[in-house]
Amino acid sequence: MITKEQKIEAIKKFGDSAADTGKPEVQISMLTTRINYLTGHLETHKKDNHSRRGLIKLVSKRRRLLKYLVNKDINRYREILAALSLRK
Repeated sequence: MITKEQKIEAIKKFGDSAADTGKPEVQISMLTTRINYLTGHLETHKKDNHSRRGLIKLVSKRRRLLKYLVNKDINRYREILAALSLRK
C-alpha cells in the first residue's frame, strides 16, 4: 500500500505546491508506486485475481495519463519517464 509519506514525497517532487495532486506527473508517480506494490504482492500470491484486476485497471489508467501527457507536452512526458525509469 502507498503510505502517506510516499504521497507527500511524490507531490513535493512532481507538484508545484504541497497541495497540487491534480498534475498528471503526480498522479502517474502515485500510480507507479501502487503498481510496483501490487506487482510484488502478486508474485507471492499468484491466485489473487481480485488484486490482479485492480492492477490491470491501474496500469491502464497510468497509460491513459501518459498518453494525455504525450499529446499535451512531450518534454514533460520525457521527464516523467526518466524520473520514474519507465519504458526501459
